[in-house]
Parts: sequence; structure tokens; C-alpha cells
Amino acid sequence: MRNNKPNKKKQTFFKRHRLLKILLIVIGLLTLLLFVLNTVSRLQQSAFQNGLNSFYDTAGLNEIGPQGEIIRSEPVAVSLQNGTGQRVLYRTQRADGSNTFTSGMIYTPSAPSASPRPIMAWAHGTLGMGDSCAPSRQKDPIGSTGMGWVDAMLARGWVVTATDYAGFGTPGIEAYLVGQSEAHDVLNSVRAAKNLPGTNVGNSYAIWGHSQGGHSALFSASLASSYLPEYRLVGTAASAPAAQLESLLTQQLDTAVSWLIGPEVIISWPDNFPGLSPDQVLTTPGAKNYQATAEACIKDVALGGVIRAKIGQKFFTQSLMTLPEWKSVITKETAPVLSPSQPLLVAESLTDQVVLPNTTAQYIKRACQGGSNLTSLWLNNVGHIALQGVVAPSVMNWLGDRFASRSTAPTCNQPLPITPATN
Repeated sequence: MRNNKPNKKKQTFFKRHRLLKILLIVIGLLTLLLFVLNTVSRLQQSAFQNGLNSFYDTAGLNEIGPQGEIIRSEPVAVSLQNGTGQRVLYRTQRADGSNTFTSGMIYTPSAPSASPRPIMAWAHGTLGMGDSCAPSRQKDPIGSTGMGWVDAMLARGWVVTATDYAGFGTPGIEAYLVGQSEAHDVLNSVRAAKNLPGTNVGNSYAIWGHSQGGHSALFSASLASSYLPEYRLVGTAASAPAAQLESLLTQQLDTAVSWLIGPEVIISWPDNFPGLSPDQVLTTPGAKNYQATAEACIKDVALGGVIRAKIGQKFFTQSLMTLPEWKSVITKETAPVLSPSQPLLVAESLTDQVVLPNTTAQYIKRACQGGSNLTSLWLNNVGHIALQGVVAPSVMNWLGDRFASRSTAPTCNQPLPITPATN
């Protein structure tokens, strides 16, 4: 007799293959959907950036004129309960004293003020060098740059400025980790706030910067009395500041961080310091990729840097400290020690993997030995990017005391929680 029972092995085989086909179809559809969504997102972003180009175009503008003069301004739709935001283009200076333009944001409290408002000048961290990465060119210039604390400052009645830095968003090359140039941009943002109608600001201001911005903040404070004598700097805060460049660049030489900050240094410093050349210090992979990496936003290339470091690809051929011409610039651009008359708050996390905490400790030690009026705030289990938001309440309270002319509580007599780097 013929056996009419179904072959279970054949059924299982066809069933498995049917499920595999369905799975492959689903994966294909999801891949196509992601591709379409990504394409639409890129087209929307491109259209948004193209719509901003005329605002940032400086062709034909007269570079000669008052520092901090606002050339253009326009309101920006920002999610704020306590104020409004204006995108601005204002005049500033390069490190060599030549005039240029930079863009940024100015946030103004909506509550009326009977007395002149204080100014808080913000200096942002490393974001990439592509114009589309500039904070003021974002659809959400607060959320995309971790500035959620702005609303709380506006509630205190402070006007907040946020420079992009010259050449970042505007034509030219950003002077990355060139302290004097970045300081001019930060300090002229204070003048710009005074020049923007409706801000009602006085002459008192504070500075806060994070990471690259911490480096900018320290240079800004050191130049404040000579460059901005008509204003009163009440205090400076620097969170995870890229202050001690000698030890920071040495320790991060063969890590993923070198693939993120290295390209910006390689583009910026030869542009500002004649005699420096990328060919002196770059590996073959570094030479092939540094321009594209620098022009991308840091969030888009961070993973690539990690992968390159994991597979053993190096960005630099050797420590920059071994080459006299590069070492000279590193020494010049290492953050200055502030005078005893300038209150300073330095905040850092013991688990920061970008601006290494022993380099911050090295700066604190050097500053305290130099007589700085320095208060340090150490945290643990907080990453580099998150630190900005975590310390914001402490920074605001500390700056609030400075605006109120209260005395400081320096911590230079306290032991450091980590052994300082020694280069």
C-alpha cells in the first residue's frame, strides 16, 4: 500500500525556508525604509542649511568697525519658557588682530527688569568644523548642544550669549584651540549683547565654557581686563577644560580621541602658525582622512574614531611634543593661570575619558601655585559630554554668588583626588 502520510522532514524544510524568505523580505523592507528616512532627513537638513546661507554670508561686508557690532540678527524659534533667542552675526577679531565676523546666539529673559541685566557668556566644546555643525545653525540650538540649562539662567534674569567662534558657521577656518582668537569671539559676544536691542544689559558679566570652551573661557578671562576694560568680569567657570594641552595631547596620542580632536588641530594650527605642516606629523591613514573627519560633525565621526583606534590605526606618527615647532605652539596654547583677583571655578569628573582628569588636576595645581582664586568641583561616574549638564546647577549657584559680590571659598588648600599629570 502507498503511504499517503505527509513527509515531516519536507514540511519542516519548506516551512523553514518560507520563514527565512519572510524574514529576508522584512529585513529588506526595513533597510529600504531606513534608507528612505535617512535620505529624507539629509535632504531636509540640506534644505534647512541652504536656507540659512544668506544670513551667514559675509561677502561684501565691511570688516572695519566696532568690535561686537551686530551686522545681522533674527529671531529663532527655541523651546524656552523664560525667554527668547536671537541668531546674530557680529564683528570680532582673529588672534593676529585682524577683523572678521562670527555668528552665535543671544538669549534674553522675557520677564521685565528694572535694573540692567547681567550677561553670561557661554563657550561651547568641540562639535566638528563643518559649518552645519555650528550651534546657531541647528534647528534646536539648545537641545542639540546640551544647553538645557539656559532656561534656568533666563529665569535668574541673565542674558546668555553663545558664540559659534569665527570660521565655524561663517566663512573661513575655525581657530580651534587658538586661545586668543576664541577669547575675542567670547568677549565680543558680551559687546554684542549690549548692542542687541531689548537686552537691557549692564556691564557685569561672567564666562562659562566646557571642554574646548573651557580652554576658551580661561583665555577669555586672562584677556578680559585689557580687551574688554569697559565691562566687569565677576567670575569664570571651566568644566572639563582642555587646559593642559601638553599632557592631554601626549596621553591621548594613540586613542580614539586623537581621531576626533586631531583633525581640527591639524587644520587650525597650520592656518594660524606659519611653519607647521600636516605632513610633519600625520600617518598615512591620518593624512587620507583628516580633512573629511574635521568637516563632519563630531557626533557623526565619533564611532569611526573608536573603530580606528581599536584596529590599531594611529592618527599621529609621533608625539607633537617631540617636534620643536609644534611643542612651541602647544606651550603657547596651554591655558594661562588667572590672577588672584579673578574668581575661578573648575569642574571635572574623575571618569572623564576625553579631557583626562589628571590633566585638569595638573592645571589646578599649577593655578593654585600661581595664586589663583580657584574653587574646584570634582565628580565621579559622569562622562565628558554629560558633565556640562550635571554641573550646570552648581555653576549657576557659583556664578550667582559672583554677581551678588559674595566672597569665594577657594579649595587650593585641599588635596587633589587624583595625582596630577606631569607631561
